[in-house]
Amino acid sequence: MSVVKKRVVVAMSGGVDSSVTAALLQEQGYEVIGMTMQIWDYTSFTAENGETFGSCCSLDDVYDARRVAESLGIPFYVVNFEKDFQRHVIDNFCDEYFGGRTPNPCVLCNQVLKFELLMRKALELEADYLATGHYAQILERDGRPALVKGIDESKDQSYFLFTLTPAQMSMTLFPLGGMTKSEVRDHAVRFNLRVADKAESQDICFVPDGDYVRFLEEERGAGHKNGEIIHHSGQVLGQHNGIYRYTIGQRKGLGLSWPQPLYVVGIDAEHCRVIVGEKELLSRASFNLHRTLWSIAQPVQPIEVECRIRYRHRPVAATVTPSEGGGALIEFHQPQKGVTPGQAAVFYQDDRVIGGGWIA
Repeated sequence: MSVVKKRVVVAMSGGVDSSVTAALLQEQGYEVIGMTMQIWDYTSFTAENGETFGSCCSLDDVYDARRVAESLGIPFYVVNFEKDFQRHVIDNFCDEYFGGRTPNPCVLCNQVLKFELLMRKALELEADYLATGHYAQILERDGRPALVKGIDESKDQSYFLFTLTPAQMSMTLFPLGGMTKSEVRDHAVRFNLRVADKAESQDICFVPDGDYVRFLEEERGAGHKNGEIIHHSGQVLGQHNGIYRYTIGQRKGLGLSWPQPLYVVGIDAEHCRVIVGEKELLSRASFNLHRTLWSIAQPVQPIEVECRIRYRHRPVAATVTPSEGGGALIEFHQPQKGVTPGQAAVFYQDDRVIGGGWIA
């Protein structure tokens, strides 16, 4: 009697992580299908000298993903999500910056593009699972799937995945979550993958040169959202050329003369004001969230967690008090710097993600 293989669609980005994911799952006996998302037209980012920028999801990455799939002998498809990416990620990115907030597009890309749209494609192919190269784990806790940190603390990507629902977790595989990056590289060499030594991308994929101000002005135009730079005491210190040029905690590029170093401590989008102040004003003891999501039963009383307010932020002790309409109040046990509207705040208990939301 033949055994029917479980079918898995692997989101292949052309990098070492997703390539090793595909190879490992094939080795484990899965019927593997490779699928790459075409989300952005990179032709406008080729320099005059022919240089291309190193970022994920580029045309070169699609080429690498295809060649890896060929070397593994697995089917490979490219799905065009450019319009969806524009609507859900790019437009939101611009809206947030022009609204005085600092967005995190990677969370939205994972939420909508990978675990909604790509998972839907996997289901259309009658796949049992969608797999990605994320450094995170899905383990059973209290009889249900739970999102857990990857064992490699320096690579853990659970922060970007807090929007995963239990239903999505039940058909998601993260084969790399129990490995270190060096172990993944070793597997890439063992499988003789062409991308074994490929460098990692660091920039936002649709701003491969890192110049997000240029990108925003090309998308929405320059010359608006200009206004005053004011000290938190109310004194006008200067003028600026767009609130989207500033983020909380910024010190460089202010062009101000003041007895003490000044930092951006707030952005008043309604009046197009950038508010600056001394370093101590960057610390906050509490803040509010909106669009809060829970992967456990939503608490009705305050709950103790460790809270991460940006990807590279070490989780710190906090109390979360849920409120009506999907909101929550987060109170740190010790004040923290860098609480930035538009970023995600993610809650952990031990190594498990239990929820998160968007800083208001």
